[in-house]
Amino acid sequence: MNDFKLYAEANDWGLLVPEISLAFGALLLLCREALRKQGRESGGGLAFLLQGGLLVYFVARYLFFDPRPDSAGESAFNGMIQQSFPADVMRCFFLGCAFLTSLFANPGLRERRLPQAEFHALVSLAAASMMLLVQSNHFLMLFVSLETVAVCFYVLVSYHRGSPYSLEAGLKYLVFGALSSAILLFGIALLYGTAASWSGGTAPSDPLSFTMLEQFVAANSDSLAVRAGTAFVLAGLAFKLGAAPFQAWVPDVYQGAPTAVTAYLAVASKSAGFVVLFNLVTGPLFGLREFLIPLLSLVAIITILFGNLGALTQTNVKRLMGFSGVAHAGYLLVGIIAAIGMHPDVPEKSVFWAIVFYLLSYSLASYGVFGVMGVLAPTEDADQPRSLYSSLAQKQPFLAFTLAVGLGSLAGIPPLAGFIGKLLLFVVAFQAELYGLLAVMVMGVVIAIYYYFAWIRETVFPPLPSLDSSDKEPQVLWSPQFPSLLLACILGLLTLTTILLGFYQSSLGQSF
Repeated sequence: MNDFKLYAEANDWGLLVPEISLAFGALLLLCREALRKQGRESGGGLAFLLQGGLLVYFVARYLFFDPRPDSAGESAFNGMIQQSFPADVMRCFFLGCAFLTSLFANPGLRERRLPQAEFHALVSLAAASMMLLVQSNHFLMLFVSLETVAVCFYVLVSYHRGSPYSLEAGLKYLVFGALSSAILLFGIALLYGTAASWSGGTAPSDPLSFTMLEQFVAANSDSLAVRAGTAFVLAGLAFKLGAAPFQAWVPDVYQGAPTAVTAYLAVASKSAGFVVLFNLVTGPLFGLREFLIPLLSLVAIITILFGNLGALTQTNVKRLMGFSGVAHAGYLLVGIIAAIGMHPDVPEKSVFWAIVFYLLSYSLASYGVFGVMGVLAPTEDADQPRSLYSSLAQKQPFLAFTLAVGLGSLAGIPPLAGFIGKLLLFVVAFQAELYGLLAVMVMGVVIAIYYYFAWIRETVFPPLPSLDSSDKEPQVLWSPQFPSLLLACILGLLTLTTILLGFYQSSLGQSF
């Protein structure tokens, strides 16, 4: 009874007010939708209010109330939740992603007469789950949060239920997701069973706790069972990251999912996975760094080469973004490896700052590109050939400029934010003496410039007339509509921020 009282006293629900607010708001949306009158459309105004309000709260808190980023953070729920300034930064990041996803999805939902309330509820629930995921300090909390995110995305990916592409993408994501969850759970069970049955003095009282498991893994780094369990855990996470050898689902799912969901999956889900991986390899699994560095290096090399070489032959831009997303996952894996093998004189937080800035620049550019794709998408938005963007600069200069800036940032062209992000990863890889991986990264960036600039060339320059008189007359492409004022302002803000962060990022770096 006393133990139960101690457990209850450790449950500080006040630390999770943002997550609880999002979940409660999603429940209210669903209840309102269930009780609304027939024929009356229900939007996502409550979701916008919650996501935007919480986002403003976090930003104001860090700008005006000095959160002391060097503090150790707070632990609650008997160590299952570990809050810190980096985790709070990622909570703010996921709120921003959810807000942009809901905003970009609204026009398509109205046009295709799809339920809006359910969509925004799922986006909010996924954001709350990812916010919990990056605060996890216990494998039980990690698995429950991760599966909640996955269930939300299973529905979101197949949300265009009238589209065979969307249904196919949802089925593929479900199959691969179930497989990865089983692999991850097996790895967790293997680590738990090994630690719980250990007869030595290093057996932890709670083998699922990151804090307790760290000492056990460090003392038993040569154990085959520990290494096997770690390998299975990493394999399960590799699916969420879109990393080799679990990257085959990415192009198909990115193509079939609604464009706004593709952006959410590419940015938020991937970012959550990398933060979790960073917490694991610098925490409970750090004692296995001699085993992890060569294993993750091989995965990173295959991921970078597969993503960039696969994108070279793509004519569908959603599939191209899928393959390029795989390549970006490989670059981020190099940052994770640098965090493990970094020299003791180099602070670990500098590597985390490099990863977070890369994620920020990647999210700004990706949402800019996907935002333009959502505006130009035909009724079946899975079918987006590159020719759809032909001469866009002559028809809609604003959209063409936004697209060019986003693609240039993804390619790492100075002076955009993506260039600084890649430069920071190059620096930490060099400091960690990962010269082979550094060479592969440079090779990947060079290849990426080709396919990104092929898309930009299609957008900016009109196609050359054919010299073959037997060719058919060129098809007259439809004239794209200018986005709504709110959407145009958001796209302009994303573009402006991408440019400004390429020149000035020192104030962000001081936060870490």
